[in-house]
Amino acid sequence: MTRSEEKIIVFDTTLRDGEQAAGTRLGVSEKLELAMQLAKLGVDIIEAGFPISSPLDFEAVSLIAQQVAGPTICGLSRAVDDDIDAAGKALKKAKKARIHTGLGISDIHIASKFADIKYGKTLNDKKEKAIEMGIKAVKRAKQYTDDIEFYCEDSGRADKEYLYRVIEAVIDAGATTVNIPDTTGYSIPEQFGQLIADIYAKVPNVRKTIISVHCHDDLGLAVANTLAGVANGARQIECTINGVGERAGNASLEEAVMAIKTRKDFFGLGTKINTKELYRTSKMVAEALGSSVPPNKAVVGANAFAHSSGIHVDGFLKNPLTYEIMRPEDVGSPQSKVVLTARTGRHGLKHRLNELGYKVSESQLEQLYQKFLEVADKKTEVFDEDIAALLSDQIRTIEPVFELIYLHVSSGTGTLPTASVKIQTKEGIKLAAAFGDGPVDAAYEAIREATGLSPKLESYSIKAVTSGKEALGEAIVKIIDDGITFVGRGISTDIIEASAKAYVDAINRMVWAGKNKSKEPEIKTEL
Repeated sequence: MTRSEEKIIVFDTTLRDGEQAAGTRLGVSEKLELAMQLAKLGVDIIEAGFPISSPLDFEAVSLIAQQVAGPTICGLSRAVDDDIDAAGKALKKAKKARIHTGLGISDIHIASKFADIKYGKTLNDKKEKAIEMGIKAVKRAKQYTDDIEFYCEDSGRADKEYLYRVIEAVIDAGATTVNIPDTTGYSIPEQFGQLIADIYAKVPNVRKTIISVHCHDDLGLAVANTLAGVANGARQIECTINGVGERAGNASLEEAVMAIKTRKDFFGLGTKINTKELYRTSKMVAEALGSSVPPNKAVVGANAFAHSSGIHVDGFLKNPLTYEIMRPEDVGSPQSKVVLTARTGRHGLKHRLNELGYKVSESQLEQLYQKFLEVADKKTEVFDEDIAALLSDQIRTIEPVFELIYLHVSSGTGTLPTASVKIQTKEGIKLAAAFGDGPVDAAYEAIREATGLSPKLESYSIKAVTSGKEALGEAIVKIIDDGITFVGRGISTDIIEASAKAYVDAINRMVWAGKNKSKEPEIKTEL
């Protein structure tokens, strides 16, 4: 087999190590459902659980072994007879079964876990005993299946010469895969990669087995260490969906797999993963565990294919490859999107307008962009509904006689509502302050004072035109003057400001109609 044809074996431990994340627990039915999705994803091995740990875990492993076809089904055990027997029984009906057994092999693990004198008086005595236990465990597991994986727990902190001896001994005993875990996330990629290279150089019978890597994320290096292991000869990676797991978690399956796929030029390897199922699997695991996927999570996060900066948006719209090294459809994610924020720029706004079916001239775009910036400065993100509301406001624009340039309102329990305004007129700025029955009424009284006009307010309404705590509010007011009704609209993230804008808009229409002897201006339809 040439190097370019080699496949990395993907060992998923979401249902075992992933479930060990604090505050999470999966039921039997949830484990089965996720196992079926993992099979659809195309993982090679599913570590379904730790059978001896509880009756429910035993039941889950047994059920998955019976009902999930495709991947090898694996059960974890310590190097203890009862553990191995429980795993063997739980996996009895699996078409392809693996027992994953092993023990701690770093000095700190051996000294702590084998403190009892029955394992030996000195550390060296205990280390020799550990090798004997490892050999015995592999041979016992062979009674149930020929597929035996042995984990050398805490390899990242182990004495190298002792690690080589353990690996050689368990391979001779029949281990078909040897797992080199960085259990505490202690390793640095260069160091961990060198460890894998040294194992291939120093263990005489290493070619009879598959070397696997199982890395934790305590220093945020789980995926980097996993890839360093692959680059130095490891041919199985042990991961979890979303990187869930003990403490800071495990190596993220979606990140490791997509790194291997995206950088095939470097690794020259592949996997059997159906990457288009990654996004769906990520969401299923998050929901089952009651967790959430951070927006900035690589590959499957909500922002993984989102662009908001003007420079990035401009480059992305011209050619997605400028800022995307993989396509969202490759991982089953919703399409790339331009997120409208104050940083987006005119090109991004025009692109979204075109997507929504609006055609605008350059002058109209500039006018709309200025209003867009006003909203964007007040909101984290500008939504399509915001754009529609801005457009609605824009197409009804007339030559304003009065412009609200400042508004301050004070109100509260036991306080008389007051408002002060600055109104720009052709004669200059008019200042006014007034009281009212409420904040809106106070604002309207101040506007009447500043404009010198007191049309009768026929109706007033306010509604949210977008969702979320920073939603845009649209105010609509109707005023009557000399028997004629005029309608004004205003939008803002502040409903009082929207109300004031709507009232000023209605007054402007009243004044415009008086000058032009028309009830309403024509609505421009270029948009």
